[in-house]
Amino acid sequence: MSSLQAIPTDLVPVDEQLAFVMRSVSPLAPLELGLSEAHGSQLAQDVKSPTSLPPFDTATVDGYAVRLEDVAGARADRPVRLPIVADIPAGSTQELVLKPGLCARIMAGAPVPPGTEAVIPLAWTDSGIANVEIHDVPKAGANIRREGADLSAGDLILKGGTHLGAAQIGLLAAVGCGAVAIHPRPRVVILSTGSELTAPGQPLRPGQVFDANSHALAAACREAGALPYRAGVVPDDPNDVISTLEDHLIQADVIITTGGASMGMYDVVKDALSRMGSVAFRQIAMQPGMPQGFGTIGLDAVPLFALPGNPVSALISFEVFVRPAIRRLIGARDLYRPIVQVVLTSGWHSPLGKREYVRVTIQYDQLVGYQATPVDGTDLDRLSKLVYADALLVVPEHVTELPAGTRASAMLLDRRHS
Repeated sequence: MSSLQAIPTDLVPVDEQLAFVMRSVSPLAPLELGLSEAHGSQLAQDVKSPTSLPPFDTATVDGYAVRLEDVAGARADRPVRLPIVADIPAGSTQELVLKPGLCARIMAGAPVPPGTEAVIPLAWTDSGIANVEIHDVPKAGANIRREGADLSAGDLILKGGTHLGAAQIGLLAAVGCGAVAIHPRPRVVILSTGSELTAPGQPLRPGQVFDANSHALAAACREAGALPYRAGVVPDDPNDVISTLEDHLIQADVIITTGGASMGMYDVVKDALSRMGSVAFRQIAMQPGMPQGFGTIGLDAVPLFALPGNPVSALISFEVFVRPAIRRLIGARDLYRPIVQVVLTSGWHSPLGKREYVRVTIQYDQLVGYQATPVDGTDLDRLSKLVYADALLVVPEHVTELPAGTRASAMLLDRRHS
């Protein structure tokens, strides 16, 4: 139900921040690549077929190319006998016109000679070599795949923005496209800031925690279609932050920083970025992930996201703001995660004035549709709970209570449900 209390006005709405981000990014300039290198990218423009598919009439079975009048009346107890004038294997370039009273032995995939009206399968014959006995009458066009049956020259085969998976690469190869224009996958440099951080696998000293954020965010970037590069842990020193950013700026299409410093969230990052570009730090009306920074740095105006240091907040902030930006950079058509309507299996209380993203598991019921069960409990910072979530329940800013049975919106994280 909705609260009658006043909603705080000192926070930036999620939609406003997202619009600010999306106005600042556009697809990367197209690049022409061979099919192997283009795999996994998004097409930069529509592709039309340069040829028909198949490019000529082909046999779909091993058998004999015939004219219908020559096999009329054929049956098992009174077969028709025809002389064989040629063998036509797949890839044959011989010029042959099938004349009346003759047939040609032909392989599946081979070009059908002009004059052919059907291909008799081997099972309907005695499999002869010089002559063949045919035991049945085919229909006109039987076992022939006509030129252009799949595609005609000039047909639109793939739209710009299409993800190039195995089937798309196969289709491009089948029509003879050796290279295509794609939007390159953005290179995302990820910095974890904080003197308390150490790399997983290293000894953990008193007061230290393992750097989970850079690993999680790198995986999230890869899943979104980007090429992540972890720049490692940067201590709480503005000069170290600046030097690390300068070292990696030339190779970055996007930069993500995560965490702040012991003196206060984002203080070190704010100090460093104030000398390098224009990054706006705001308190966003969302939970988790309220402190956010976004802007550009360097001469090339590279987009930079300054995310919270809490791993759960960082990952949810990534889903809300960073992932759509990456999807736009690669020229994808599907910028946002799918949103579905769900029915809550248990009640949930939410803070007034913030859009809350609640980790839920979902199941599909034929009677009620998707059912969502929160996995958060009362501790929103538990990373261990995030691994069980396959969706984020989206609680609007003005809603403070969702009783069990309420219908609400959820952002799908697991494509198995989409």
